[in-house]
Amino acid sequence: MGKVVMYSSVSVDGFIADENDQPGPLFDWLTSGDVPLDESGVVKVSQTSYDYTRPYWDQIGATIAGRHVFDMTDGWDGKPPGGIDHVVVVTHRPQPEGWDPEAPFHFVDGVEAAVAKAQELAGDRMVEVAAGDVGGQVLAAGLVDEVRMDVVPVVFGSGKRYFGSVHAQHLLEDPDVVIQGNRVLHLRYRVRR
Repeated sequence: MGKVVMYSSVSVDGFIADENDQPGPLFDWLTSGDVPLDESGVVKVSQTSYDYTRPYWDQIGATIAGRHVFDMTDGWDGKPPGGIDHVVVVTHRPQPEGWDPEAPFHFVDGVEAAVAKAQELAGDRMVEVAAGDVGGQVLAAGLVDEVRMDVVPVVFGSGKRYFGSVHAQHLLEDPDVVIQGNRVLHLRYRVRR
């Protein structure tokens, strides 16, 4: 079974979006280079960021996201983002009316069920958990193996927190990856067990 990784771009003060769910400059690093990160030709990063990010993306077998993100993106029009095979959506509501049942999206109630479903779908590949409230819940449940952050040099002051509303202390190991890209610092921490 692949490891479970919590991930997002984040401001220096720990936010993944402002109060209005807008990421502001958090994704500017994804267009600040000259090396294409995917086939779209839109996402271009520095060679350093490419060398770190592309192998990570290639390992992802399933992504877990909350219903709020799913609704904000209109379900990515039924196509998982970044070429990911499956998206598991944590929700207490049924899938949207008229949703294509063949789309590789799976709607589950609760983070434990989401991780189990994502691991089943991902097999030996990695399960990515979107940071924010759902990511914080997965961390609090003791199901996250690794935390990855793309820290962007901006201070939001308030907004949507990377770890959501985690109310307890969780120890991480020292960072085992620290890579400076253009307008981003890539960090990776293992969760201490």
